[in-house]
Amino acid sequence: MLAGFIKGIVLGFLLAISVGPIIFAIIKQSINNGHKAGYAFVAGISISDISVVVICNFFSTIFQEALSHQKAIAIVGGSFLIVLGVYTFFFKKEPHEDAKLEAKVLGKRQLVAIFASGYLINILNPGIFIFWFAWSATILADAATEPHPVQYRFIVFGTCLLFVLLTDILKVKLAGILKPKLTAKNLHRINQFVGVLMIGFGVFLIAKQLFFNK
Repeated sequence: MLAGFIKGIVLGFLLAISVGPIIFAIIKQSINNGHKAGYAFVAGISISDISVVVICNFFSTIFQEALSHQKAIAIVGGSFLIVLGVYTFFFKKEPHEDAKLEAKVLGKRQLVAIFASGYLINILNPGIFIFWFAWSATILADAATEPHPVQYRFIVFGTCLLFVLLTDILKVKLAGILKPKLTAKNLHRINQFVGVLMIGFGVFLIAKQLFFNK
């Protein structure tokens, strides 16, 4: 089953380095709201990945139905990103220059809301659906040649998801290292940068479905 572990690591690496709004959103959450918020956001992303993988492998009919509504998912997901981006750019409060960037004390409701935003921002991205669908079909074909196909699929996807989760946790740790070196002004600029990226990704998702996918 060594091949399964290797394939899972490669698959996880591809997903971890893919450029998208997720990596910037993780760093933004961690810098703005502290490591607990970062972990809550990452947990939401991880659970959404697990949800899609389970649907891909065990409820293929449901997944095919979801793919048939790709345009609607892209519009909803793009709109969600644009709203988050506009809020981050225009309405995120800038701390006073003399204020210390200390970790916020967040309640359970706030952490649950951050968890939910991580889940939604990931699962409403059509690219995630397409990524998992394509690789699920590939792994399913590979597993057919293995003596223990179910075990092989479990190893590949389990290794992949664990690898992605660990890299996301490292992003939270990285944000924690950077935070003490940030000034309030720099933090405001980071928020604006992330806001612009989210708006850009949202517009791209919607435009791609409306004008380029006929």
